[in-house]
Amino acid sequence: MIDPNLIAIILGVLIGILMSITGAGGAILSLPLLMYFLHLGVKDAAPIALLAVSVAAGIAAMIGLKQGVVRYKAAALLALMGIIMAPIGVFLAQKIPSLWLQILFALVLFYVGWQAVFSAKSPRYLQDNLFQTSPTPCELNPATSRLFWTASCTQRLLLTGSAAGFISGLLGVGGGFVAMPSLLKISNLEHRMVVATSLTMTALVSLVGVISYASYTSINL
Repeated sequence: MIDPNLIAIILGVLIGILMSITGAGGAILSLPLLMYFLHLGVKDAAPIALLAVSVAAGIAAMIGLKQGVVRYKAAALLALMGIIMAPIGVFLAQKIPSLWLQILFALVLFYVGWQAVFSAKSPRYLQDNLFQTSPTPCELNPATSRLFWTASCTQRLLLTGSAAGFISGLLGVGGGFVAMPSLLKISNLEHRMVVATSLTMTALVSLVGVISYASYTSINL
Protein backbone atom coordinates (compact mmCIF):
# COMPACT_ATOMS: atom_id res chain seq x y z
CA MET A 1 0.00 0.00 0.00
CA ILE A 2 1.32 3.44 -0.92
CA ASP A 3 2.22 5.68 2.01
CA PRO A 4 -0.56 8.29 2.50
CA ASN A 5 2.09 10.92 3.25
CA LEU A 6 3.70 10.29 -0.14
CA ILE A 7 0.31 10.59 -1.82
CA ALA A 8 -0.32 13.88 -0.03
CA ILE A 9 3.06 15.26 -1.13
CA ILE A 10 2.51 14.26 -4.76
CA LEU A 11 -0.97 15.79 -4.75
CA GLY A 12 0.38 18.97 -3.19
CA VAL A 13 3.07 19.35 -5.85
CA LEU A 14 0.63 18.76 -8.70
CA ILE A 15 -1.93 21.18 -7.29
CA GLY A 16 0.73 23.82 -6.67
CA ILE A 17 1.95 23.59 -10.26
CA LEU A 18 -1.61 23.83 -11.57
CA MET A 19 -2.39 26.89 -9.48
CA SER A 20 0.79 28.70 -10.46
CA ILE A 21 -0.07 28.24 -14.14
CA THR A 22 -3.80 28.88 -14.13
CA GLY A 23 -4.50 30.89 -10.98
CA ALA A 24 -7.37 28.51 -10.21
CA GLY A 25 -8.31 24.88 -9.88
CA GLY A 26 -6.22 23.93 -6.84
CA ALA A 27 -8.88 23.15 -4.28
CA ILE A 28 -11.52 22.06 -6.75
CA LEU A 29 -9.15 19.25 -7.76
CA SER A 30 -7.58 18.61 -4.36
CA LEU A 31 -10.93 17.95 -2.68
CA PRO A 32 -11.94 14.91 -4.77
CA LEU A 33 -8.35 13.66 -4.83
CA LEU A 34 -8.17 13.76 -1.03
CA MET A 35 -11.51 11.99 -0.81
CA TYR A 36 -10.45 9.28 -3.25
CA PHE A 37 -6.83 8.60 -2.30
CA LEU A 38 -6.98 9.28 1.45
CA HIS A 39 -10.57 8.07 1.91
CA LEU A 40 -11.77 11.25 3.59
CA GLY A 41 -15.33 12.51 3.79
CA VAL A 42 -16.14 15.80 2.13
CA LYS A 43 -16.33 17.65 5.46
CA ASP A 44 -12.94 16.27 6.54
CA ALA A 45 -11.27 16.89 3.19
CA ALA A 46 -12.57 20.45 2.74
CA PRO A 47 -10.48 22.24 5.41
CA ILE A 48 -7.35 20.29 4.45
CA ALA A 49 -7.81 21.23 0.81
CA LEU A 50 -8.38 24.86 1.76
CA LEU A 51 -5.28 24.93 3.97
CA ALA A 52 -3.08 23.49 1.23
CA VAL A 53 -4.47 25.91 -1.33
CA SER A 54 -4.09 28.88 1.03
CA VAL A 55 -0.39 28.15 1.51
CA ALA A 56 0.30 27.51 -2.18
CA ALA A 57 -1.71 30.51 -3.33
CA GLY A 58 -0.13 32.70 -0.66
CA ILE A 59 3.38 31.91 -1.85
CA ALA A 60 2.40 32.56 -5.47
CA ALA A 61 0.67 35.80 -4.47
CA MET A 62 3.78 37.07 -2.70
CA ILE A 63 5.82 36.37 -5.82
CA GLY A 64 3.22 38.25 -7.85
CA LEU A 65 3.33 41.21 -5.47
CA LYS A 66 7.10 41.30 -5.73
CA GLN A 67 6.84 41.31 -9.52
CA GLY A 68 4.21 44.05 -9.43
CA VAL A 69 1.55 42.08 -11.31
CA VAL A 70 -1.05 41.85 -8.54
CA ARG A 71 -3.83 44.40 -8.86
CA TYR A 72 -3.99 44.66 -5.10
CA LYS A 73 -7.04 46.92 -4.87
CA ALA A 74 -9.09 44.52 -6.98
CA ALA A 75 -7.71 41.57 -4.99
CA ALA A 76 -8.59 43.32 -1.72
CA LEU A 77 -12.15 43.98 -2.88
CA LEU A 78 -12.59 40.39 -4.04
CA ALA A 79 -11.10 39.06 -0.82
CA LEU A 80 -13.21 41.35 1.38
CA MET A 81 -16.46 39.97 0.01
CA GLY A 82 -15.04 36.45 -0.04
CA ILE A 83 -14.04 36.71 3.61
CA ILE A 84 -17.55 37.88 4.52
CA MET A 85 -19.30 35.13 2.57
CA ALA A 86 -16.97 32.17 3.28
CA PRO A 87 -18.09 31.69 6.92
CA ILE A 88 -21.71 31.68 5.74
CA GLY A 89 -20.87 28.90 3.31
CA VAL A 90 -19.06 26.95 6.04
CA PHE A 91 -22.06 27.35 8.37
CA LEU A 92 -24.42 25.97 5.74
CA ALA A 93 -22.01 23.12 5.00
CA GLN A 94 -22.43 21.94 8.60
CA LYS A 95 -26.20 21.79 8.13
CA ILE A 96 -26.27 20.00 4.78
CA PRO A 97 -25.80 16.19 4.64
CA SER A 98 -22.49 15.07 3.13
CA LEU A 99 -24.24 13.25 0.30
CA TRP A 100 -25.89 16.46 -0.90
CA LEU A 101 -22.59 18.32 -0.65
CA GLN A 102 -20.97 15.67 -2.84
CA ILE A 103 -23.78 15.95 -5.38
CA LEU A 104 -23.47 19.73 -5.39
CA PHE A 105 -19.71 19.47 -5.80
CA ALA A 106 -20.16 17.08 -8.73
CA LEU A 107 -22.51 19.58 -10.37
CA VAL A 108 -19.96 22.36 -9.86
CA LEU A 109 -17.23 20.20 -11.41
CA PHE A 110 -19.47 19.48 -14.37
CA TYR A 111 -20.22 23.17 -14.80
CA VAL A 112 -16.56 24.16 -14.61
CA GLY A 113 -15.62 21.53 -17.18
CA TRP A 114 -18.46 22.53 -19.49
CA GLN A 115 -17.58 26.19 -19.12
CA ALA A 116 -13.93 25.52 -19.95
CA VAL A 117 -14.88 23.71 -23.16
CA PHE A 118 -17.49 26.27 -24.18
CA SER A 119 -15.30 29.26 -23.30
CA ALA A 120 -12.61 27.98 -25.64
CA LYS A 121 -15.12 28.38 -28.48
CA SER A 122 -16.76 31.55 -27.19
CA PRO A 123 -14.40 33.65 -25.00
CA ARG A 124 -17.13 36.15 -24.11
CA TYR A 125 -19.68 33.59 -22.99
CA LEU A 126 -19.36 34.03 -19.25
CA GLN A 127 -19.50 37.78 -19.34
CA ASP A 128 -22.32 37.99 -21.86
CA ASN A 129 -24.50 35.61 -19.87
CA LEU A 130 -23.61 36.60 -16.32
CA PHE A 131 -23.25 40.35 -16.57
CA GLN A 132 -25.00 41.38 -19.80
CA THR A 133 -22.87 44.50 -20.09
CA SER A 134 -20.04 46.02 -22.08
CA PRO A 135 -17.04 43.79 -22.93
CA THR A 136 -14.76 45.12 -20.22
CA PRO A 137 -16.38 46.97 -17.31
CA CYS A 138 -12.98 47.00 -15.57
CA GLU A 139 -10.66 48.79 -17.99
CA LEU A 140 -6.92 48.95 -17.48
CA ASN A 141 -5.21 52.31 -17.81
CA PRO A 142 -2.35 51.59 -20.24
CA ALA A 143 -0.33 54.50 -18.88
CA THR A 144 -0.37 53.35 -15.25
CA SER A 145 -1.25 49.63 -15.57
CA ARG A 146 -3.99 50.25 -13.01
CA LEU A 147 -7.73 49.85 -13.30
CA PHE A 148 -10.14 52.67 -13.96
CA TRP A 149 -12.46 52.38 -10.99
CA THR A 150 -16.12 52.74 -11.95
CA ALA A 151 -19.39 51.73 -10.28
CA SER A 152 -19.84 49.01 -12.89
CA CYS A 153 -16.40 47.54 -12.23
CA THR A 154 -16.83 47.68 -8.45
CA GLN A 155 -20.23 46.00 -8.64
CA ARG A 156 -18.89 43.09 -10.65
CA LEU A 157 -15.88 42.60 -8.41
CA LEU A 158 -18.17 42.58 -5.36
CA LEU A 159 -20.41 40.00 -7.02
CA THR A 160 -17.46 37.85 -8.03
CA GLY A 161 -15.89 37.97 -4.57
CA SER A 162 -19.20 37.12 -2.89
CA ALA A 163 -19.80 34.11 -5.13
CA ALA A 164 -16.22 32.87 -4.78
CA GLY A 165 -16.27 33.19 -0.99
CA PHE A 166 -19.63 31.51 -0.50
CA ILE A 167 -18.79 28.55 -2.74
CA SER A 168 -15.34 28.31 -1.14
CA GLY A 169 -16.84 27.95 2.33
CA LEU A 170 -19.69 25.68 1.30
CA LEU A 171 -17.69 23.16 -0.72
CA GLY A 172 -14.13 23.63 0.54
CA VAL A 173 -12.77 25.00 -2.72
CA GLY A 174 -10.55 28.02 -3.14
CA GLY A 175 -12.81 30.17 -5.27
CA GLY A 176 -10.20 30.78 -7.93
CA PHE A 177 -12.30 28.90 -10.48
CA VAL A 178 -14.92 31.62 -9.99
CA ALA A 179 -12.61 34.64 -9.84
CA MET A 180 -10.26 33.67 -12.66
CA PRO A 181 -12.76 33.38 -15.54
CA SER A 182 -14.76 36.31 -14.23
CA LEU A 183 -11.71 38.60 -14.21
CA LEU A 184 -10.82 37.47 -17.70
CA LYS A 185 -14.27 38.39 -18.97
CA ILE A 186 -14.95 41.65 -17.11
CA SER A 187 -11.51 43.21 -17.48
CA ASN A 188 -8.76 43.68 -20.02
CA LEU A 189 -6.04 42.75 -17.55
CA GLU A 190 -3.09 40.76 -18.83
CA HIS A 191 -3.34 37.05 -18.11
CA ARG A 192 -0.46 37.14 -15.61
CA MET A 193 -2.20 39.93 -13.71
CA VAL A 194 -5.44 37.97 -13.59
CA VAL A 195 -3.61 34.88 -12.31
CA ALA A 196 -1.75 36.81 -9.59
CA THR A 197 -4.83 38.76 -8.50
CA SER A 198 -6.96 35.62 -8.38
CA LEU A 199 -4.34 33.79 -6.32
CA THR A 200 -4.12 36.67 -3.85
CA MET A 201 -7.86 36.51 -3.25
CA THR A 202 -7.77 32.71 -3.07
CA ALA A 203 -5.06 32.71 -0.40
CA LEU A 204 -7.00 35.02 1.90
CA VAL A 205 -10.43 33.48 1.39
CA SER A 206 -9.12 29.93 1.79
CA LEU A 207 -7.42 30.85 5.07
CA VAL A 208 -10.66 32.28 6.44
CA GLY A 209 -12.41 29.11 5.31
CA VAL A 210 -9.94 26.98 7.28
CA ILE A 211 -10.46 29.10 10.40
CA SER A 212 -14.22 28.85 9.99
CA TYR A 213 -14.10 25.07 9.64
CA ALA A 214 -11.83 24.85 12.70
CA SER A 215 -14.47 26.66 14.76
CA TYR A 216 -16.92 23.82 14.07
CA THR A 217 -14.72 20.75 14.15
CA SER A 218 -11.14 19.57 14.58
CA ILE A 219 -9.04 19.38 11.43
CA ASN A 220 -7.33 16.02 11.01
CA LEU A 221 -4.04 16.86 9.31
